[in-house]
Amino acid sequence: MTLKQFLAKQFIDVIQWNEPEDGMLAYRYPMQDMEIQNGGQLTVRESQLALFVNEGKVADVFGPGLHTLTTRNLPLLTDLMNWDKEFESPFKSDVYFFSTRLQIDQKWGTATPITIRDKEFGAVRLRGYGIYSYRISDPRNFFTQISGTRDTFYAAQLDGQLHNTIVARMTDIFANSDVAYLDMAARQATLGAKIAEEMKPTFAALGLELTQFVVESISMPDDLQEIIDQRIGVGMAGDIGRYTQFEAAQALELAAANTGGTAGMGVGIGAGAAMAQAMMAPIKPIANASAPPSAGTVRYCMECGKAIPEGAKFCPGCGRAQ
Repeated sequence: MTLKQFLAKQFIDVIQWNEPEDGMLAYRYPMQDMEIQNGGQLTVRESQLALFVNEGKVADVFGPGLHTLTTRNLPLLTDLMNWDKEFESPFKSDVYFFSTRLQIDQKWGTATPITIRDKEFGAVRLRGYGIYSYRISDPRNFFTQISGTRDTFYAAQLDGQLHNTIVARMTDIFANSDVAYLDMAARQATLGAKIAEEMKPTFAALGLELTQFVVESISMPDDLQEIIDQRIGVGMAGDIGRYTQFEAAQALELAAANTGGTAGMGVGIGAGAAMAQAMMAPIKPIANASAPPSAGTVRYCMECGKAIPEGAKFCPGCGRAQ
């Protein structure tokens, strides 16, 4: 390199970076055909870290503040006094900026149900989803393990890795959890904290800090949810009489929804009759205590709603067994 070529080289006095958009985690400062002047200024803003790579190796990390770059505080970047080597700089350094802002509202969820063993329902399939947040805490690890020498690196490029790792770890935690499914809704915050504790070492190995993990919802397949709803209905009924009323009300609602055609009318009549019988059942013992014995009890067919003679085993209208 001649003296003219050396003097024509561009020297950097100030190195700084402003995030141009959300989601950018790492940025390589453009250094092609440029060298850092001895005594130059490095500005690292709050929510940033700067990393110097010298001759392919991480040299130093600078936190927020204004730093003067000299040979005393980092490896020699440009030796302007090295005349005996024809003005060739013996060191080449690259500068990388990292955003340490929280990456919030990162979503996770189970693409397919995960199977666990519940102490009450046996083997069940669960779905779950929620959000989490993280930040870069160790730029050395993040540079060597994740971003490397790329010019830019975005949070979206990490989504798949983090999401799949979270779901796999969550499956292990749920499989070994003693919490019954019916208690999970009340303990979602506890489950979220447990998953976060289990995931923090995995994030740290990538140079990241997991700051928050939230379980927003845990749900079962629809068929199992229907069984649970029936159990809740039985529990609300309290006894067989009230459960019969509950079932009759459900049948009446179904009949009301199917109003078309003669069959629908028959179902509606039958359901109405059953509803009346069910609601009168708790009253009959009281009425029978003071009233004389009746000649017989009137029954109605659940299929077509016609009255069934006493002692008959089949409905005279539709022939259904009674």
